[in-house]
Amino acid sequence: MNLSAENAQRAANILGDPRWAAVAARKPEADGTFYYSVKSTGVYCRPSCAARLARPENVQFHASCEDAEQAGFRPCKRCKPDRPSLLEQHAAKVTEACRIIEASESVPGLQELAQRVGVSAYHFHRLFKQATGLTPRAYAAARREQRMRTALERSDTRAGTITAAIFDAGYNANSRFYEKSDAVLGMTPTSYRAGGANTEIRFAVGECSLGAILVAQSERGVCAILMGDDPDALARDLQDRFPRARLIGGDSAFEQLVATVVGFVEAPEIGLDLPLDIRGTVFQQRVWQALREIPAGQTVSYTEIAQRIGAPKAVRAVAGACAANALAVAIPCHRVVRNDGGLSGYRWGVERKRALLDNEARALLEKEGADNKPRLKI
Repeated sequence: MNLSAENAQRAANILGDPRWAAVAARKPEADGTFYYSVKSTGVYCRPSCAARLARPENVQFHASCEDAEQAGFRPCKRCKPDRPSLLEQHAAKVTEACRIIEASESVPGLQELAQRVGVSAYHFHRLFKQATGLTPRAYAAARREQRMRTALERSDTRAGTITAAIFDAGYNANSRFYEKSDAVLGMTPTSYRAGGANTEIRFAVGECSLGAILVAQSERGVCAILMGDDPDALARDLQDRFPRARLIGGDSAFEQLVATVVGFVEAPEIGLDLPLDIRGTVFQQRVWQALREIPAGQTVSYTEIAQRIGAPKAVRAVAGACAANALAVAIPCHRVVRNDGGLSGYRWGVERKRALLDNEARALLEKEGADNKPRLKI
């Protein structure tokens, strides 16, 4: 094979490598996953390097900086691949800010946080929201709410009082917490501290084409829709969520609610309009609201959801919020798929996820067929 043919073959191999697409697009998210060297310049770069795109026949990929340097290449002076990337530097600053918030008794101001991590307030606010999906203030509020839950759950809470727990969590006044305690805890602080002892939850288990389905309702609305193969396991799951709540078996009227949920699973075109008792962090609730806005019969990716809630970098956190959802079908996390359209993990099993999507796709096709069917004119 002559040199020209060899170069052409080499270029074809590089162009067919998915890593080349990342280099051509200068994708910062690919930084750290691989590096590439350029034979004609003798340097190696990170995928996002802004330097002029090299000829593919001169490119070679490397798993690490060490591999590239052992092959005789030196780091690019423009993208500095041997130093932390800009994304890594930003992540470190956000992590530092989170630790400052978590260690502070009162919520630090935006200007103070930005100054302590060494960036402008505007830039810091944008970086923080991109990384966590929350503003610094919302993150501080979420951490304070978590401290409140922890303080209430501890048996050694100072003086054993709810008031002590409120101040331990960082609230500077009882009224500030009680204004939102129902949304934070899903019940009164006294009931939460008692493990839901004063909370009544009605539940019943039904059967659908996907197996057993448990529906539970508090005084605020439906608080759990769980699916599985074992009804007893579903009941134990509910009990674990509210270890000291009064779990009451549903009567015939309540079983009608279960029938409504089962009917929606089997025929999603009928819709599901029920009052919901949604409990989660600020970020989780933002994700769950975005999920409820996905029309039946359609799917979106985790990346798209992250973008819709204004947190494009929080894809993993979005996936975590989907996994934490306890209201199957009512909050349709089954409509979220991988970027390539593939089905990823689902709390109640990938096969159930596929079945739900198939049901919705069928219902959508039937509806479109009915809408397009010629009508007899009289």
